[in-house]
Amino acid sequence: MTEAEGKAASSDEELQAVSLSSSGPEDGQPSALTQSAEERVEAGGVARPESTEEPVEAGGAARPENAEERVEAGGAARSENAEERVEAGGVARPESPEERAAGAVLSAKHDPIYGTLAPDLFKRRKFFVLRPGTLNQGIKDVEALVDKEVDGSIHGIWLMAEVDHWNNEKERIVMITDNSLLIFKYDFVMFNCDQVQRIPLNFVDRLTHGPFSFPKRSILRREGEGVRVFWDRLREPSFTSRWNPFATDYPFNTFTYHPVRNTDDMFTALCDIDNFRVQLLDAAQKAHAIKPVPGKANGVLVLNQQIQIEAYVGLMSFLGNQNKLGYCMARGNLGF
Repeated sequence: MTEAEGKAASSDEELQAVSLSSSGPEDGQPSALTQSAEERVEAGGVARPESTEEPVEAGGAARPENAEERVEAGGAARSENAEERVEAGGVARPESPEERAAGAVLSAKHDPIYGTLAPDLFKRRKFFVLRPGTLNQGIKDVEALVDKEVDGSIHGIWLMAEVDHWNNEKERIVMITDNSLLIFKYDFVMFNCDQVQRIPLNFVDRLTHGPFSFPKRSILRREGEGVRVFWDRLREPSFTSRWNPFATDYPFNTFTYHPVRNTDDMFTALCDIDNFRVQLLDAAQKAHAIKPVPGKANGVLVLNQQIQIEAYVGLMSFLGNQNKLGYCMARGNLGF
């Protein structure tokens, strides 16, 4: 009986052990065989996570579900645009032709010389006066022509456009000295002064500034403002001079802005006709006080009114001004 009871007890223990081994994951033995993710991370192992949230919290290298998770996890995921690829430091995916074309159009729109500025900039670059060193050389050449005994010291230099009685524009360098108003026709292509006109300041008796106007039946128009300098109010141009486009015996000169005045600050100051008018008035009044002209009223009369140009058809001036024939410009393979 005792042996039978011992065998029965041993069989009961074996059955209990078998039941424990086959009880499943609810008991402690399976959990010992398959450790949790946290225990594996602490032990330094690389386990396959059961979900995407667990490896992110545990610092694992799991594949994130979207681009934001990939960026947050620090992975080398493919970014959605070129900027993200550059910031991530990875090897960017080559852009498609459509993406490159879209990027080129976007960068062109942000280019400062794109759109309305490009044609204007292209036209202004044709002027020889804008070439490096050209203006400085021209100023040095005209300064060498100043007679210190007759003209005195130099007060200012301007780059302007002269408008003749037939509405033709001509590029000029204008200089004010102690005793004279000097007008230079300078060739910026050959670096040569072709003509010099000297007007004594004590003969200047009137300054007119304002917009340009034409006769009622004239088909010509001119935008902007100008300054007209008179030095002999008693003399009127003859009939022959009025109809001669090359006449030079007019008792006045008319000036307006040079087309390159908006290139930069230096040319803006160099082409400022308002500053020219103020300095000319001051220099002429001083010249009248120092050396008055006998039989002529001293002083300068300043008028703010329209500047009349007696031209009607003006086909010559229209073609000349449209093509800038009065300026030193690059014209294809030729320079004028």
